Amino acid sequence: MALRHAVLAALLDGETSGYELAKAFDLGVANFWYAQPQQLYAELARLERDGLAAGREVVQDNRPTKRLFHVTDAGLAELEAFAEASAKPSFVRDDLMVKVRAADRLDPAVLLGQLAERAEFAQAKVDLFERMLHAMRGGRSEADHLREGERIGPYLTCLRGLAFERGNRDWCREAIAVLRERQAARTGH
Repeated sequence: MALRHAVLAALLDGETSGYELAKAFDLGVANFWYAQPQQLYAELARLERDGLAAGREVVQDNRPTKRLFHVTDAGLAELEAFAEASAKPSFVRDDLMVKVRAADRLDPAVLLGQLAERAEFAQAKVDLFERMLHAMRGGRSEADHLREGERIGPYLTCLRGLAFERGNRDWCREAIAVLRERQAARTGH
């Protein structure tokens, strides 16, 4: 998948500025595709140049003029072609996993601190995803929203992000418990 597909998919939510797109990526899209704001601005320019997105300028009172983008028919066709291609399996590159892999030779205190920090970060993301899902449901039950919701794609990807971060949090907590138990057994505490 290229960044262009993630941006086109995000633009399906409606006309948006680069700034709003960066915020949307930070909140909802980052659970499956991370990009720096500069990368997003550059990609919007490429999409517009390639005719996959169109932009228009909006003059604002007491604020700089902003540019709003939307997906074109060619952009929708690009997304459809992308959707028809086989999805590649995902993989993780995580420096904390490398450190835990070497746990038998490292200072457990350092790992415990980093695992606790990661668990805290994951819990914050869990809380964020839960709030986002609640807002997307708009007072409906989850079952009703899944059955009748207008835009189900963002909801489903948010559910995946929630499951992913819950898994991260739970694994970190389990690893902390194991390392503490082993450390206590070695020191006799």
